[in-house]
Amino acid sequence: MTETVDDRIARVTFTADGLVAAIIQQWDTREVLMLGWMDAEALRRTLTSGRVTFWSRSRGEYWRKGDTSGNIQLVRSARLDCDGDAILVEVDQVGPACHTGTRTCFDADDLRAVAGPSR
Repeated sequence: MTETVDDRIARVTFTADGLVAAIIQQWDTREVLMLGWMDAEALRRTLTSGRVTFWSRSRGEYWRKGDTSGNIQLVRSARLDCDGDAILVEVDQVGPACHTGTRTCFDADDLRAVAGPSR
């Protein structure tokens, strides 16, 4: 029997409000670009369309990355973590990933963490 998209989505452990964290990573460089939230429908759209769709917690609506900016995310793969409560989506990012116009959302504020010892 062939596994359906619904079978794959059923393996995800969503939060109490029906969301799962989606880490977006550039597929070839491994650069972490952003984190967004998906519900089951956003995940379904992402897995079946080849474009990343998120659920906007602030606006209460779906948004497909790049529809207004042109900075689209083309899906290359999607993987569930070992606990089933986070998704890693590897993409080919066209243009900047961050709404501020930068390549990644993780370049804004260095928290100056103490580096662990070298191995």
